[in-house]
Amino acid sequence: MVEYSHEALDGIFHALADPTRRSILGRLTEGPATVSELADPIEMSLNGVSKHIIVLERAGLLRRRVEGRIHRCFLNAEPLSAAAAWVDHYRRFWEARLDSLEAWLIASQGKHPTGGARHG
Repeated sequence: MVEYSHEALDGIFHALADPTRRSILGRLTEGPATVSELADPIEMSLNGVSKHIIVLERAGLLRRRVEGRIHRCFLNAEPLSAAAAWVDHYRRFWEARLDSLEAWLIASQGKHPTGGARHG
């Protein structure tokens, strides 16, 4: 398995674990937004939304550019590739296990004409 930074993956999965943060990332797929624009559809204080933005920023999923008093946020999807690769490794592992189970079930059914289990 490819080695990943446990701290980086922990930060990414922690950031993705919250529906508010996923909503913010979803909004940023449409383009950059100010903190106020991100907070607008969320029933939460601006300070609360800012705390979510900090978590996303620490995970590397969001970049912020300060333009005077305006904080403009940008999606940085690159760290998601490490998380996707980690998940894909385990997907392949479980697919191989399930393929083995399927092969065993097919083989065992071939030994029993009724296709059922033998009780004895």
